[in-house]
Amino acid sequence: MSELSFEQMLDESFKTIKNGEIVEGTVIAVKEDEIILNIGYKSDGIITKNEYSNGQSVDLTQVVEVGQTMSAKVLKVNDGEGQVLLTYKRLAAEKGNKRLEEAFENQEVLKAPVTQVLDGGLCVVVDEARVFIPASLVSDTYERDLTKYADQEIEFVITEFNPRRRRIIGNRKQLLLAERAEKQKELMARIAPGDVVEGVVKNVTDFGAFIDLGGADGLLHISEMSWGRVDNPRKVFQVGDEVKVLIKEINGDKIALTLKFEDQNPWLTAAEKYAAGSVIKGKVARMTDFGAFIELEPGVDALLHVSQISREHVDKPSDVLKIGQEVETKVVDFNGEDRKISLSIKALQNEAMRAEEADSADVQEDDVQAETAAAQEEE
Repeated sequence: MSELSFEQMLDESFKTIKNGEIVEGTVIAVKEDEIILNIGYKSDGIITKNEYSNGQSVDLTQVVEVGQTMSAKVLKVNDGEGQVLLTYKRLAAEKGNKRLEEAFENQEVLKAPVTQVLDGGLCVVVDEARVFIPASLVSDTYERDLTKYADQEIEFVITEFNPRRRRIIGNRKQLLLAERAEKQKELMARIAPGDVVEGVVKNVTDFGAFIDLGGADGLLHISEMSWGRVDNPRKVFQVGDEVKVLIKEINGDKIALTLKFEDQNPWLTAAEKYAAGSVIKGKVARMTDFGAFIELEPGVDALLHVSQISREHVDKPSDVLKIGQEVETKVVDFNGEDRKISLSIKALQNEAMRAEEADSADVQEDDVQAETAAAQEEE
């Protein structure tokens, strides 16, 4: 029987390891970018910063201490320098994948910090296992800029789990929709047409604004934004504005809102302000071939028919009037029931003409009386 050399006996005194094996060791040194482990093998094990965590900014001296026991997975028994290359993050990722698989099967709600913001979505890490949340599944509304989620902790569920293809998909939208559905149910149970509620402007379009009522969105149509005329909702509202609105109608899950509070209806006092015979001023709001509509105040328009614009013949209102022009007119008819007011400039011109004729007649009469008196004095 041949005798073993000292080196052979020394080698046999250590355990044997192979690639892919999980080993346990004690930290004997920590540098900023690597951890050295005594793993009971003839060579020490090395865990580089890249193999410790997916977070590249980590300072290993701040998270690992000498004397600490760690488990790791063997990547290479010999890294070329006689050391054993280990990975901590891949072992943790395997455990993380198992954790995610269980969460996927149980539809468990997970919570983790966002580690990356990409053009197509967000990346989160659960026990070193990556989860991708596509942009379409981040929120219950479209969000162009996802940077606000950087480093935030968010809740989500796993809706697709395929670690072999490295495809683990998270879904935050599902949770938000479920939460919103519950809030909507609660909101619908406590509101009714005629209620005044507070909300926040969520979106503004050409035809109106969507108001978040705290569980459901209501539509404030452009025609319901004021008793007056609103040409562009974006000039009136901005996203984030707080508003107090009146619920006009509820149809299923659709809520119609209005800012036309009845106690502010300008027609309540219109009969007193615009009685027939009144002389008033207003601005040309819009024109048609048959006349011009004059805004007397927000919410009260009156018709100035083309035949009443002037004593002279007018083919089209736009021949003599301009949008925004202030005009003085006379109310010739007031119909409060149908909310119609008819105006006339021609009537004022006729009155002015008659007044001039009357003044002229008075002057002539005065001249005749003066001449008669002068003749009598001569006699």
